[in-house]
Amino acid sequence: MIVKNILQEEILTLAEVKELLDQIKERRADEEELGYELRRAIRHAEIFAHGTGEENRRMVEELMKLEKMTTEIAVKIADIRPVNRDELRAVYAKERFTLSEEELDRILDIVFRG
Repeated sequence: MIVKNILQEEILTLAEVKELLDQIKERRADEEELGYELRRAIRHAEIFAHGTGEENRRMVEELMKLEKMTTEIAVKIADIRPVNRDELRAVYAKERFTLSEEELDRILDIVFRG
């Protein structure tokens, strides 16, 4: 399949992707056998998705209210669900700034409530 142009782009959390893949799986269950790539994508989402799409979207929205947050990082945090400061620092490793202990604690608080 050749894609000529992108009509719309949206960053989704893994839990949201899992829900979309489950819908596709249900629609195609009776019609045809699922392709290898689709089966692998569904399996990956089942293994690594945490929570529901709605919970993760709320977490991303709450994280986006923080100062040093981008959509990509917020989605990554919602997908990974870091449990300590070191794991959270790893998410920010490529950024040109560092977070204070207070900022890290605020993010972890949102993750634990999420």
